[in-house]
Amino acid sequence: MERIKKEDLLRILWEAGDGFVSGSDLAHRLGVSRTAVWKGIGQLREEGYALESVTNRGYRLLPRGDVLSAEGIRRHLRHTQLQIEYSPSVTSTNTLLKTRAAQGAPHGLVLAAAHQTQGRGRMGRTFYSPADTGLYMSILLRPERSAAETTRLTACSAVAVARTVERLSGEQTHIKWVNDVLLGRRKICGILTEASVDWESGRAEYAVVGIGVNLRPPEGDFPPELRDIAGSVFTHGEIPELRCRVAAGILDELMDLYADPENEACYQDYKNRSFLLGKEILLLLPGREPVPATALDVDRDYALVVRMADGSIRRVTSGEVSVRFR
Repeated sequence: MERIKKEDLLRILWEAGDGFVSGSDLAHRLGVSRTAVWKGIGQLREEGYALESVTNRGYRLLPRGDVLSAEGIRRHLRHTQLQIEYSPSVTSTNTLLKTRAAQGAPHGLVLAAAHQTQGRGRMGRTFYSPADTGLYMSILLRPERSAAETTRLTACSAVAVARTVERLSGEQTHIKWVNDVLLGRRKICGILTEASVDWESGRAEYAVVGIGVNLRPPEGDFPPELRDIAGSVFTHGEIPELRCRVAAGILDELMDLYADPENEACYQDYKNRSFLLGKEILLLLPGREPVPATALDVDRDYALVVRMADGSIRRVTSGEVSVRFR
């Protein structure tokens, strides 16, 4: 039975730009029959790609729709050394990529999905991951740096998301320490960084950075428990290949920042976008009652500097915070 690689078919059509590619040319270049090409075109249409077919001219890809694919991400990516894999639906991109990492998968492997059935967030929470309205992806990094730097990696990922969202939407974002990106007061992105540590050297064997972005409102809106918390980047209009553009933008920004872990611009961007500084907050530490404090600063290690109720100053490096709105 002939098999045609969807990514190879897409690449040829994309390379043709506005031009048509004949069925016979596609068959020749892919090494398959014209029947296999016809079936491949049908599969792309079922997945949402806009394709035009004209007798005696062939096929061309139209610049419409928001279909997520590995080839689409690669098409917009500057850091072409990254290895992109895509699945329509997965349990959790982080869970799957951690398994691949333990099996020796290379630095720079990216798993992207349009839907997660068991999306995960920090503190053991679930991450709502409905189909076709969000972007869910994880990237495997082998940093050869101390495990303590995973907080810096999470912060740089938040900056990468914020920059990309602002460039594509024109909207201003904020970052809620340490891993949430906000539009207004609503969360549009969560980041989960998980690392495997060599306890003898204290260095990270690998880090998996999971990024989930709500790009459009899900059908029927968010579940009741999330409606006052979650938001989406775009509420109307259509941007061709939006999710591919967002994925590529985030990956490019992150890899630029990753190349320079002491990046001053990253630190200043993170601090300038802070949603917390100057606000009264509640510290949410595992196994403890919420503690009131005032957020004063984010230090160079991305720890949150707070003033406690008794006036003492404290660096917070773990747990979560909640803003005390009056």
